Amino acid sequence: MSVSEQFAARPAQAARRNNELSNSKARTKKPTKAEQRAETTEQILDEAEYLFSKHGLHGVTLKDVAKRVGVHHTLLNYYFEDKQKLFDAVFGRRAVVANEVRMKALDEYDRATAGKPTVEGALHAFLDTNLDLYGDGGDQWRHSGRLAALVSNTPEWGANMFDEWFDPVVLRLIEILRKALPHASEEDLFWSYHFTTGALMLTLARTGRIDKLSGGLAKSEDFDAVKARMARFMAAGFEEICGAQAEDKTDRV
Repeated sequence: MSVSEQFAARPAQAARRNNELSNSKARTKKPTKAEQRAETTEQILDEAEYLFSKHGLHGVTLKDVAKRVGVHHTLLNYYFEDKQKLFDAVFGRRAVVANEVRMKALDEYDRATAGKPTVEGALHAFLDTNLDLYGDGGDQWRHSGRLAALVSNTPEWGANMFDEWFDPVVLRLIEILRKALPHASEEDLFWSYHFTTGALMLTLARTGRIDKLSGGLAKSEDFDAVKARMARFMAAGFEEICGAQAEDKTDRV
């Protein structure tokens, strides 16, 4: 390298050294209070989610959560007013994401099919996005799926939570299914959805029962196997029930 080239290279070398020093300082820089609060909040939500998914709302105390987090239980009141507020935050954190992903998938499918959707296609858009989230999202989404299954089967207050969080995306699915099954009665459409969401909740619960029943041929953790079958299976049910309704009307005419 010539002298001129060496001098020309010095600013770049100096810049690299400055960047390295800046990065080193950034790595050793203490987190701000806001960052610490956000990190602690996420840790509390993660540990609470695990406990709620195993024991439900009434089987967990704030002391239980504090013990898993490794802090005194009075600290939790600084972050959450009471256990109900904590539970709502735990549930809502995942529900927001799940709704956003499913609504986007449904909207994109509806646009792509230009008003001519199929039942199976609509169900794939609705179900597969959920199965991907809960199947590929690691332990926290696994816990969230189990919690959702538990909440969905708690009539005293679980139904209200599902009404609040999931009605818009469910009704969007029904709207698309009406296009695929224009002669179906509203009653048949909603019953068919009811059966579908029941199967989805059982799948998210991952109870392991199918593992034992099948002698290991089917595994409740195998969401890829579920994706390969669920939408197709449920579509056949929709078309059988809703199609039969249309045929009955035709026969009467």
